[in-house]
Amino acid sequence: MSIHKISVIVPVFNEVKNLSELYDRLKITLESITEQYQIIFVNDGSTDNSLEKILEFSEKNANVFYLNLSRNFGHQIAVSAGLEYCDAESVVIIDSDLQDPPELIVQLFQKHKEGYDVVYAKRNSRQGESILKKLTAKIYYRLLKRIVSFEIPLDAGDFRLLSRKVVEAINKMPEKNKFLRGQVAWLGFRQTYVAFDRKTRKHGKSGYSYGKMFRLAFDGITGFSDKPLLFVSRMGFLISIFSFLLIIYAIFSHYVLKITITGWTSLLISSAFIGGIQLLSIGVIGEYISRINNNVKNRPLYIVDSTNLNDKINGKV
Repeated sequence: MSIHKISVIVPVFNEVKNLSELYDRLKITLESITEQYQIIFVNDGSTDNSLEKILEFSEKNANVFYLNLSRNFGHQIAVSAGLEYCDAESVVIIDSDLQDPPELIVQLFQKHKEGYDVVYAKRNSRQGESILKKLTAKIYYRLLKRIVSFEIPLDAGDFRLLSRKVVEAINKMPEKNKFLRGQVAWLGFRQTYVAFDRKTRKHGKSGYSYGKMFRLAFDGITGFSDKPLLFVSRMGFLISIFSFLLIIYAIFSHYVLKITITGWTSLLISSAFIGGIQLLSIGVIGEYISRINNNVKNRPLYIVDSTNLNDKINGKV
């Protein structure tokens, strides 16, 4: 057996029905790769019995660790917490809903041994997801790819394997609005993928509402591109030119053509349109200012309520 150590980070939010099967499959898979591994469950403020189930795993297996966050901080921050606490040469990120097969870690690790620092799992298909969700995700990632200055892999989530140097580089990124798949892509390094078919969720429902997905999507755009600001500036410039030409035309019509432009409908429509553009522009600028504000406050990214990581790493357990 190899002595290469692997850490698996599992963010958990109300997934008690999936945890037993996930743990069993992870254990079998990791033991087939190496005798040195750690499974880090990050309990992100679950309100069901997820924490109790995780504690049960840690009591019977010395390779199981947990981070119990003080409240729900969000998926990306939960993963970030795991990245800061893990200490292995290779780190795998996998969700706890069983849609990503733990057995694929073997193939991810094989690619890593070929010299790749990042091996992500690329989805050939996404079972059990609505047409709207698939369509919006497809449009968003292709849009994001066009507006950022680096290559972002399409049809890939956070399920991936990272080398130690990639993890250390991510941990040096201080921003509070996390978009990990964008951060990993921004770093560069040698990357490849393993394709798979994503299964439907077995139990429960996704913790990612459309509101949370929109928030994550906006973090991805504002965190890695200033093109929205450029778009707003250009749009304001074009509307100003159009408005100026319209004023010239109105004056010309009134004094030269002796035709006065009248009509409340056109006035209201134009006012509403310009008002909407102004609100959109202010909103986009406000998002960038909000990111600055969050980083200037420099609050902790998360708060750990309890963990067994420090004790076990220091040999106290």
